[in-house]
Amino acid sequence: MSFLRLSSMSSFYRQAIVCFLLFFSVSLKIQAMERDGRLGVGFANQMANSLPSISFKLQKGKAFAFGGQIGYSNSDNGGGTAAAVKLYRNFFDEPHLTFFGSVLGGIISRKANGISESGFQTDITLGSEFSFPGLESLGFSLEFGLSFNKINDFVVETVGNNFVVSAVHFYL
Repeated sequence: MSFLRLSSMSSFYRQAIVCFLLFFSVSLKIQAMERDGRLGVGFANQMANSLPSISFKLQKGKAFAFGGQIGYSNSDNGGGTAAAVKLYRNFFDEPHLTFFGSVLGGIISRKANGISESGFQTDITLGSEFSFPGLESLGFSLEFGLSFNKINDFVVETVGNNFVVSAVHFYL
């Protein structure tokens, strides 16, 4: 595979490849989503007690974001509460797409037959948030990873959340 060696390439071709790569990397940064300092408000359904919650996400910079979820139902059968904080670490951006890792920590409770039980939940996930051209203010998330939760028993389970379950945020 001598055709892949840089040492055998002429100087012109090496410079052309370097210029192409620099241009391509600069153009990706220009097209990437700019959500720094923007607040996203929406919904999520990631909690172990299956309670839909109101969600927010604040992008603090290119690398980090934080968010939270809160949900409540006063139903005697299937009701409960959920409150969580979530930290995001963005790995890299593409046009209309951000890849991230996240950690969620929260408290949960559920009611069954009028009896309330409470516990905790911790999730470690990888995921992406995407939007469509022309709808940049609307972000859809996908996530997968592990969930550690306890209400009655300590449970470790895999999670795979599509954008309907994971989160949808409208960025202000």
